[in-house]
Amino acid sequence: MKDKLRIVKAKIRANITNSKGWKTNRKLLVIESDDWGSIRIPSKQVYNKFVKQGYSIENTVYNRFDSLASEEDLNFLFETLDNFKDIHGNPLKITANTIVANPDFNKIQKEKFQHYYFEPFTDTLSKYPAHSRSFDIWKDAIEKKMFKPQFHGREHLNIILWMAALQSDNKAVHDTFKDCTTYSGKSDYSFMEAFDNKESELCIHEQVIKEGLDLFETIFGYRSKSFIAPCYVWHSKLNKVLAEKGISYFQGTRKQLEPTEEHFKYNLISHYIGEENEFNQFYLVRNTYFEPSSVKRMDWVNYALAQINTAFSWGKPAIIASHRVNFVGVLDKKNRDDNLILLKELIKKVQKKWPEVEFLSSDELGDIIKESKNE
Repeated sequence: MKDKLRIVKAKIRANITNSKGWKTNRKLLVIESDDWGSIRIPSKQVYNKFVKQGYSIENTVYNRFDSLASEEDLNFLFETLDNFKDIHGNPLKITANTIVANPDFNKIQKEKFQHYYFEPFTDTLSKYPAHSRSFDIWKDAIEKKMFKPQFHGREHLNIILWMAALQSDNKAVHDTFKDCTTYSGKSDYSFMEAFDNKESELCIHEQVIKEGLDLFETIFGYRSKSFIAPCYVWHSKLNKVLAEKGISYFQGTRKQLEPTEEHFKYNLISHYIGEENEFNQFYLVRNTYFEPSSVKRMDWVNYALAQINTAFSWGKPAIIASHRVNFVGVLDKKNRDDNLILLKELIKKVQKKWPEVEFLSSDELGDIIKESKNE
């Protein structure tokens, strides 16, 4: 009964989301997956340590299941994607929204928490026990067009708030810092709202964006065309610098969370698929959700399928949100294995119902929308 009620509510929300904006007769499917490259909980041992210390880590999905993807995680994921080809022979692909840097814990500690330092996520991977070849696997999947990194931010971390907590001798934050995590010790997002800034802090975030996008190009060899803000939080005044650095498309939900002068208090700004702003940037709005790690006892396949059906019925692309947490098994292999089975089932049903479906990345969809607007 609960699953049926969720599907009904999802259909109502999906109809609202899809009722306005760009349309197409093509059946276009995009999977947008956030948080690639970002640290979370590094190992089961660290997870168990935090539990013993009395921290409520098990109450938040991202702390319960999420970690940097291991070589095994990546191999299983790409094997799954390679099972499917669209009408053009393209493999199922994931837009991997990537965090390009993580805190450099050693340098921060040496400076007695007075200054912040970061390292490329590729350096972070080299420090993890089952990740030394992970980036090589990324590159192979990118070459095979199954994995398309796009810019998610420099860090998935509100540096200002995290450093303030360290400088104020917050016990929980110092405890978790020792194991190279930014976990707050609470059942919350643990400083993940990277661009939750006051107006006076905009210049800091402009610099973070510039450095992050340049580092993205250094790592991947191309500029990112699209951007999705961590936790969907960013100030519209950042759009200008994003445009100047090559961002043409915004990924996100129907509601942008724009910061106010009080942290965690936001103005809601509505967007629709194909909307264009003053900097000629276009919005790609997620209208389908496949997040099986978030609610385990739920029929995610039919839930997502119903939303895809609604999107296609409105002449919209199906833009599926599915975070990295659904595809990693460092902390819980069953989490990864079960969810990959569900992903296979979903795509099989999609191709059975819509054999003409086309698999795209977010930037490819953005290009199609932009070109159609210029015709």
